[in-house]
Amino acid sequence: MMADWDGRYSRGEHIIKEPMPLLLRVAGGLAPGRALDLACGTGRHAIFLAERGWQVTAVDASRVGIELLKENARARVVEVDARVADLERNGFEIEREAYDLIGVFYYLQRDLFPQIRAGVAAGGVVIAAIHMVDDSPDAHPMNEDYLLQPGELRAEFRGWQIMHDYEGSSTEGGHQRRTAEIVARKNKVTSGKR
Repeated sequence: MMADWDGRYSRGEHIIKEPMPLLLRVAGGLAPGRALDLACGTGRHAIFLAERGWQVTAVDASRVGIELLKENARARVVEVDARVADLERNGFEIEREAYDLIGVFYYLQRDLFPQIRAGVAAGGVVIAAIHMVDDSPDAHPMNEDYLLQPGELRAEFRGWQIMHDYEGSSTEGGHQRRTAEIVARKNKVTSGKR
């Protein structure tokens, strides 16, 4: 999978520069702190947050994606701690209660959810948008291992304050797909466990 993304980015494919509207809406109401952008690609969300004063760590398996992120960060005169790490092979460990915001955009690795929940500091938020199973006749074929079932994302944040919860059609990068979105705030009294 890594080589596939390296190739796409090298060919200039799937490079979206603008952050998704969900992040635009939510981040404006948050005080900057520490942020983690998982499977960050070329870093559009990481750079957006860094430009607004966040201390951002961005992680992706694609070396080409991370190099493009670093180039863009230099050009925009912002700092991002950009790391090449394969999340699927435990190449990055999310520090417990270290982040005020963790973003997960169009990436699904179910066994990371416990680390994501534990990595958010009390009062911090998770912002996620992940593709869902879509059985409509014009749905783009995708491996169902990387697609959420209805209600699955919401269930991962049971007990958290849900600030935004949406399941439906969305358009990203010119593709329309079923997507689950959530903005969930970790209660100040929880310890990251459900």
